[in-house]
Amino acid sequence: MSDVRELKVGLIGFGLAGSSFHAPLIDAASTLTLAAIVTSNPERAAQAKQQYPDARIHASPDELWQNASALDLIVIASPNSSHKPLAMAAMKAGLPVVVDKPLCASAEDGRELIAESKRSGVMLSVFQNRRWDGDFLTLQRLITSGELGEIRRFESRFERWRPEPKPGWRQSGGTEDAGGVLYDLGAHLIDQALVLFGPVEHVYAELDQRYPNAEVDDDSFIALTHRNGVRSQLWMSSVAAHSGPRIRALGSKAAFVSHSLDGQEAALRSGNRPDKPDWLKAIKGEDGVQVAGDDKQPVALESGAYIDFYEAIGAAIQKGTTGPVDPADAVAGLEIVAAAKRSSELGQVVSPGPSRN
Repeated sequence: MSDVRELKVGLIGFGLAGSSFHAPLIDAASTLTLAAIVTSNPERAAQAKQQYPDARIHASPDELWQNASALDLIVIASPNSSHKPLAMAAMKAGLPVVVDKPLCASAEDGRELIAESKRSGVMLSVFQNRRWDGDFLTLQRLITSGELGEIRRFESRFERWRPEPKPGWRQSGGTEDAGGVLYDLGAHLIDQALVLFGPVEHVYAELDQRYPNAEVDDDSFIALTHRNGVRSQLWMSSVAAHSGPRIRALGSKAAFVSHSLDGQEAALRSGNRPDKPDWLKAIKGEDGVQVAGDDKQPVALESGAYIDFYEAIGAAIQKGTTGPVDPADAVAGLEIVAAAKRSSELGQVVSPGPSRN
């Protein structure tokens, strides 16, 4: 007999992140069940009830906390400004918690959350789903195998063409809102660079506001110099009428280039799920290419697997181990976000960490 039990999950937030990413992945994971959903929006509440009829629908987190003893995990997919207080409340209730990226608005707040996790003895992890993108998994494999040689430069982009800004909190300039593409798309790009190449010594950034009356950055670039000498160049934009390669990694033996965006987001937003029989077909994109001068070889991309994050979360709770994404990694990313802001303001290269006089 297996001692693995079904874990009941409470999901806070049913906007894009909650409804299209977290809810279907939680529901598809083998050891998790979506037991409760929090949303104050009546239309979203009706949608949640239709899609997940066995889940209890709550209008506020306070209602959820009243039934906290019936839950095994809290997932926070609400606006960024609420991440820290909700994560604190979950951990003080003795519940493991997953927070959508970014973990919070600042590295200092992130360290406070880590301290509470250690104090309360409950797991804290961050939904850095882009670690399970197919192109990223492929690049990791090529680096590990040595096929590219020593990586010298890493270029990575998340660029969109959205001539008119979408309304909502992501366009707000409040510090606590953590809005703009640096926090949104940049959180993924920075995390991937750190996973691949480790700590950063220097940061240079250009954070621009292209929308009329913009309060936050919508078209930005960050250059990172890692301690091991690798240079990462990261582009994030909502106003790019043409996108460059999704990934270009230049090594001493060869380069790897991928143009297509991982198909999991589009599949999830269309209603597909990783437990459906046509999932792998739905997410398959174009091949990448390994290049050395005139020699070009197609590289079939690994299948992306966001579901692996939640399978690992379930296993961690069952075994009492740490989650698949260390929150300290998120704090390191937030240090780079802060450094990027300083760099852009000063027009200088800066070092991550506390501001230096």
